[in-house]
Amino acid sequence: MEENQKITKKVSTKHQPRGLSFLYEDRDIIVVDKVSGLLSMGSAREREKTAYFLLTNYVKKGNPKSRNRIFIVHRLDKDTSGILVFAKTEKAKVFLQGEWQNFHKKYYAVVEGVLPEKEGMISSYLAENSIHRMYSVKDPEKGKLAKTGYKVIRESKRFSLLEIELLTGRKNQIRVHFAENGHPVAGDKMYGEKAGVKRLALHAASLCIQHPHSKKEMTFTTNIPGYFNKLLHYQTK
Repeated sequence: MEENQKITKKVSTKHQPRGLSFLYEDRDIIVVDKVSGLLSMGSAREREKTAYFLLTNYVKKGNPKSRNRIFIVHRLDKDTSGILVFAKTEKAKVFLQGEWQNFHKKYYAVVEGVLPEKEGMISSYLAENSIHRMYSVKDPEKGKLAKTGYKVIRESKRFSLLEIELLTGRKNQIRVHFAENGHPVAGDKMYGEKAGVKRLALHAASLCIQHPHSKKEMTFTTNIPGYFNKLLHYQTK
């Protein structure tokens, strides 16, 4: 992580929740690395096992009467791991959300098969059906523009490891684009499940933002999950 702003004093590690690795914290933001399987925010079925709930407890430092809170800026799918940013003030949240489309976001994914084009751009208009499944449409009036840049990093007979640049931030964008092109993300139960893959092989690896207070550029990075490398060496019997 590259930055010029001082990090504020952290509380005792006993308050830091499991499933979230802290990358950065100051008076305005918290940046964490979320594990696969943890919701970003609550759903109708789950309220407490979420990054939002865990970090709310964290900023309260064990005091339920504390007025400290966090604000949701964006989210990752439950089974996607990687970088999540939360604001600690409403002003910071409004700024980050307003600038979100301008920030640089890089993902890593393992997809099924070998791509004929080793580098390229996928572009379509994405719409959502009644069961909350995303799909591409030709009519720009019926969907939102989604653009996904990619580059093959490594490949095997069954899988390809991709570095992905998210140029827009639509729901399930990466998963839909590669599934519709015949190379679903490994472990994707909604858009292209394959047996033998334990988790969704999608990771939000790098994020470059403008700090809401100092306005300085900050870049946060994480490593490719070890499981992704194991998939590349996996061979079908």
